[in-house]
Amino acid sequence: MDPTFTPRINGARLWQSLMDLGAIGATPKGGVCRIALTDDDRKGRDLVVQWCREAGLDVRVDEIGNVFARRAGTDPDAPAVATGSHIDTQPSGGKFDGNFGVLAGLEVMRTLNDLGIATRAPLEVAFWTNEEGTRFTPVMMGSGVFAGVFDADFAHAQRDREGISVGEALDAIGYRGTQPAGTVPGGMYAAYFEAHIEQGPVLEAAGLPIGVVTGALGQQWYDVTVTGQDAHAGPTPLALRHDALLASARMIEAVNRIARDEAPHGRGTVGFVEVTPNSRNVIPGRVDFSVDFRNLSQDGLDRMDAAMRAAFAGIAEAAAVAVTVRQVVKFEPCLFAPACVESVRRAATALGLPHMEVVSGAGHDAVYVAQRAPAGMIFVPCKDGISHNELEDALPEHIEAGANVLLRAMLEQAR
Repeated sequence: MDPTFTPRINGARLWQSLMDLGAIGATPKGGVCRIALTDDDRKGRDLVVQWCREAGLDVRVDEIGNVFARRAGTDPDAPAVATGSHIDTQPSGGKFDGNFGVLAGLEVMRTLNDLGIATRAPLEVAFWTNEEGTRFTPVMMGSGVFAGVFDADFAHAQRDREGISVGEALDAIGYRGTQPAGTVPGGMYAAYFEAHIEQGPVLEAAGLPIGVVTGALGQQWYDVTVTGQDAHAGPTPLALRHDALLASARMIEAVNRIARDEAPHGRGTVGFVEVTPNSRNVIPGRVDFSVDFRNLSQDGLDRMDAAMRAAFAGIAEAAAVAVTVRQVVKFEPCLFAPACVESVRRAATALGLPHMEVVSGAGHDAVYVAQRAPAGMIFVPCKDGISHNELEDALPEHIEAGANVLLRAMLEQAR
């Protein structure tokens, strides 16, 4: 690609599109509640599909409700270069998580139309169903079905708390498509890029507008149950107690220590704790808590798993309690394709945008797409690193910068 060729997206148009989409499901604090496969999700989908068709894109929908909008290339047999993300949100979500990636992709198409630029390979923007996993599990459902991680029939059968299935919800909003999941006209993507807010504080702290994402942390989640003996807080001496909460507190501290031993990419979090019987003058007889371990390598996750099990067994023995550990989620670590990573890096350099390598600590649709096609990601800062929150925010100039990097990276791959 000619390094002197520097097309730019229309930043004001992209920002206004984000605000217009954010008005669907808007919350009083300035956030968005647009849960997957609800009527607000339908309204959001309808708006984005309308915009795609107005841009001359060919829209298709697959059997799990993933939406794909294609701009033709001069070589109809060439594999497409794609981008995308999701437009469903958390119950108290923001305007940028996921939405930025979808609308940045649309803005790339609009800009190429404005400039009369043709690409050899077709270009495609996608938005994936139920990335957030708020109403239906598993998370990242649409991209997971696309990648073959989940079967479409399995996904269709999943139900929300009211007993409504994914299949029923897709039918209700009119987005159960006919295309078999995982099929792409012309063959699997030559490359896939996802632009996203960082959802963390690293870029903002460094004062940099662009993160070149080299990979995503693998995740292993556990449900832990510690069983002791309920007893009266007064008559029972400390030495004779079987205190499930005291043992759990020591285990929770061990989770933090184990993660610190895996710096810089180790993460360890206990986000859920339930104490039984939860009475102020009863020694707790049972505690249930969660463990979330993350690392950039499977070897690192395996070390964390082994260290946790050894530490928990020792703590349980010393406290005269029992402990059970059940793994409930496993996402393999993801290293993005070097060619895609380099396209992002070259784009940022050519545009004169300061950047740094970063690793994603969260799951993204790109992680599943990477199992089928070369993939990469572009991060931009978000205010105070806040996401999954109505206060989620980003600067217009950072949004514009990220979309310009996306434009150039896609053009390089699409020739």
